[in-house]
Amino acid sequence: MPVKETIHAKGIDIGIYTTDFENEFISLTDIARYKNDDDPRFVIQNWMRNRNTIEFLGVWEQLHNPDFNRVQFDTFRNESGLNRFTMTPSKWIDNTNSIGIISKSGRYGGTYAHSDIAMSFASWISPEFQLYIMKDYRRLKTDENSRLSLNWNLNREISKINYRIHTDAIKENLIPDDLTPYQISYTYASEADLLNVAIFGITAKEWRDGNPGLKGNIRDYADINQLLVLANLESYNAVLIGQGKSQSERIVELRDLAVKQLNTLNNISKEALPKIKNNQLENSKDTQ
Repeated sequence: MPVKETIHAKGIDIGIYTTDFENEFISLTDIARYKNDDDPRFVIQNWMRNRNTIEFLGVWEQLHNPDFNRVQFDTFRNESGLNRFTMTPSKWIDNTNSIGIISKSGRYGGTYAHSDIAMSFASWISPEFQLYIMKDYRRLKTDENSRLSLNWNLNREISKINYRIHTDAIKENLIPDDLTPYQISYTYASEADLLNVAIFGITAKEWRDGNPGLKGNIRDYADINQLLVLANLESYNAVLIGQGKSQSERIVELRDLAVKQLNTLNNISKEALPKIKNNQLENSKDTQ
């Protein structure tokens, strides 16, 4: 999960992560440092031993998770509050099939929870600290909403709808029945990057490598005109695929179309667009 944003509350940096830009996960590990900077795991475990916490987590999962293991939840709820009862994030996740709390290792390792749950955890630690978190969280959301204007969202949704036309054309014309799941995934990724290179001049992987601190993908940072042209390219590429044209033939036509349409919309010349590098598409295996 890429880092999306960081909340700054009373001198503590709290990471926010997302996979779909709808469900944001806030680092419980970072929040717990407010109470115990040396070993925040114990703070989280103590919170999860509480009966009220177990009941809250269970209700949240029942509202959002159709695969939640209610039988195991009932067992935990009955045992919670007893001196012998212990609970850890991994135990909760493994036994209940939870989606509201996740545990990750690596560079951004730690325990994360959906923003609903994270705010409850912060309130348990300190109501005052929770208010500082909420204040900066609202600031981030305000900044985000000001960038994602109505027109931008409209064009992004049009692009997503047209992408279904694009993927259907790939499925019907470019994917044999005997391909492995990995090969199928690579085919979709290659075609997605064909469009990325045609309009942005770089692949998705090249954009991520050059912007490690930014959330989302290259298309989330496109302007309104680029998104409009992208939607047109998706439809046109579907037509070219149906005509049996090779990828090398299609990139030329798609690039020319992108230049003409962008030039019409905002007077961008071909020289102002990013240059395409040799073997750029062949070296990319990442999706959009």
